[in-house]
Amino acid sequence: MTGKAVFDVKDGENRVVSDAGLDLPAYKKAGVDIDGAAASVRKIKELARATQDSHVISGVGGFSGLYHAGALGFRDLVLSAGADGVGTKVKIAQAVGKHDTVGIDLVAMNVDDVVTSGATPLFFLDYIAIGRLNPKTVEDIVKGIVEGCRMARCVLLGGETAQMSDVYEENEYDLAGFCVGAVEKTRIIDGRNIKPGDVLIGLESSGLHSNGYTLARKVLLEKAGLKLDQHIGELGRSLAEELLEPTRIYAPLILELRESVPLKGVAHITGGGIYDNVSRILPPGMRIEITKNWNVPRIFDLIQKLGDISLDEMYRVFNMGVGMVLVVSPDDAGATLRKACDSGVGAFEVGVVREEKK
Repeated sequence: MTGKAVFDVKDGENRVVSDAGLDLPAYKKAGVDIDGAAASVRKIKELARATQDSHVISGVGGFSGLYHAGALGFRDLVLSAGADGVGTKVKIAQAVGKHDTVGIDLVAMNVDDVVTSGATPLFFLDYIAIGRLNPKTVEDIVKGIVEGCRMARCVLLGGETAQMSDVYEENEYDLAGFCVGAVEKTRIIDGRNIKPGDVLIGLESSGLHSNGYTLARKVLLEKAGLKLDQHIGELGRSLAEELLEPTRIYAPLILELRESVPLKGVAHITGGGIYDNVSRILPPGMRIEITKNWNVPRIFDLIQKLGDISLDEMYRVFNMGVGMVLVVSPDDAGATLRKACDSGVGAFEVGVVREEKK
């Protein structure tokens, strides 16, 4: 329920009545446009409505979003929550004025963290910190967030847009996201049953995803002097198009796979690469052996060549073409590969679990 607020201010003997929504020139000059923010919220509410399901009690626009998780039918519900950002990938979006894909990245980084526990992403919230409010920029970002939520099959339940002209330049912004999912306690995927000999199945990434952009920018733009609008023959498109390729969202596929294949562990390959992220889900006394027998996307070869970076460092910084790793028993490897490929996502064996060397 909304209404019109009226302020009654007494100044000595003078009585001043002011309608909310009148221009606030001093605050606007200082860098905060309250009326513009209100208009943005109205637009965001319209966009977010496309992601809502029957469990939403109240969404964007209130002090908090309400979601009726009890109606989902879980017997012993466990919540899984994650928070993440897009990092310096936003610098590329800002440089070329294209803001409608980083919202997809933001959702991907969060829902694909949450789904590693076997949880179904329920709802997502965003935080946009911006120098000066540009309604079109914010709208484009949120359009991407809505598209990401649609792809991940979760609700955009709320968010915040903070105007921070003292922290960011006029056209700068940063993004953060938060996702909450739910899983039956008996169906949590936590890696505890992983054993030596288990197979690592890699799911193909769409490119850099949202990690390693600080190094990528240093190498490609500063050291090599490439331009964002420059067509790169090895890539078959402009550098900006390659660097702004949205992060792949794996959550629906992971949830589909777990219904037919016992997934022992799931690792989202973000900062730290395959080695560091898969190691996070291994029981004590285990290690991984990577086979490196898949086709690494050309963007990684380009960065390595132009930056003169060792292969070991590349695998510690970037995903190298693998966005998610599933740990399954050898007997389930074939079925996992087939089902993933049938869904349209490339899948391949990337290694095996071994006992730690003594």
